[in-house]
Amino acid sequence: MAGERLAQGLKGLADERVDHRFKALPPDAEGRTVGELAAERRNLFSDGFTTPVLALSAESVAHNLALMETYATRHGLAFAPHGKTCMAPQLFARQLEHGAWGITAAVPHQARVYRTYGIERIFLANEVVDAAALRWLAGELAADPGFRFMCYVDSLRGIELMDTALREAGATRPVDVVVELGAGEGARTGVRTEAECLELADAIAGVDTLRLVGVAGYEGEVPDATPERVTAWLRRLVALAVQFDAAGRFTDLDQIVISAGGSAWFDAVAEVFAEIPELSAPVLKLLRSGAYVSHDDGQYRKLTPFNRVPEEGALQPAFRLWAQVLSRPTPEQAFLNAGKRDAAYDLHLPEAQVVRSGRDGTLREAKGVTVTGLSDQHAWVSTERAGDLEVGDWVGLGLSHPCTSFDKWQLIPLVERDGTVTEFIRTFF
Repeated sequence: MAGERLAQGLKGLADERVDHRFKALPPDAEGRTVGELAAERRNLFSDGFTTPVLALSAESVAHNLALMETYATRHGLAFAPHGKTCMAPQLFARQLEHGAWGITAAVPHQARVYRTYGIERIFLANEVVDAAALRWLAGELAADPGFRFMCYVDSLRGIELMDTALREAGATRPVDVVVELGAGEGARTGVRTEAECLELADAIAGVDTLRLVGVAGYEGEVPDATPERVTAWLRRLVALAVQFDAAGRFTDLDQIVISAGGSAWFDAVAEVFAEIPELSAPVLKLLRSGAYVSHDDGQYRKLTPFNRVPEEGALQPAFRLWAQVLSRPTPEQAFLNAGKRDAAYDLHLPEAQVVRSGRDGTLREAKGVTVTGLSDQHAWVSTERAGDLEVGDWVGLGLSHPCTSFDKWQLIPLVERDGTVTEFIRTFF
């Protein structure tokens, strides 16, 4: 049933009409369905796409999906990749095909998108205190016995708000919750001490609208993170689960959930989770990395755990933003037609990687070409030589931070190495 719902949802995406909402698509494609346009297998560079245009490498996406499936399997981890990265049902479907247990969300809106496309298991890595969202959740749980949902709790007030809203909604199934252990003083959300965690567990036991199923947190927020500090915090998380279990907090569960794992420290998660002792029920060791699907040419290229364990493989950056030189006012300066509306810039500026000649389509390395700033619709570029760029050239830019790359594009061409567009990835932000 869930698979049918997802398949039907994906068909609906293919049936959507191409129009002015989707930037960079060929103007002569107006009125075609997305599926019809994909079937034409147009070339990104010669068949009518306008610049700037963001492209995803088909080969790199496939490689990254397979690599993380292998990694999770090798280390005995379940995998619920964070969907906030891409918010793309087509990529969710591929992640599930590659063994994902479910999809992680950050806010209720994202969970609603997931449910529209039939996602059966959702881990929401935040406390949910919005009464309207909890009413919706109660309805979803009542309507679909196969739907599994869990979320964080990290406050007594949050438990009170959840309980009140769920009781008023007439919830027929309890909401599964995990106590979030904060990553340390000055970190983001989460309970700071184990004593407070026990207090929350008592409060959850006192209501029938919630069910405690495990513990979780985000090691990426460990202050001044080092392998030693991250490992120490992860061991605190495991010890909390062991303490809860010894105190009978997890009675009548089929699984105990222990979850962590962003995109920077999943090697430490794998190492510590391998040490989890036998508990009263099997443990769902749930990893939540999301940035891997596209990887990047900046933040995650630097932070990826595969830098520390190269024998496990390597992710490949899948994004490339193509922009055109539209002004060359001086030999040392050029301007591209892509800016803050098109490119991630919250962590690093785009990186000029390759130049495609506007005259004959030949490719060359972008030597001496550097993006120095972004305006809303322009990239400021410095050049070392007058001949490095000319008006009309296409410049391929590497991007940093997938989460703020996907969200600027509603429809992203999936492109093979020779420039053939095989699919269009629809996002929902």
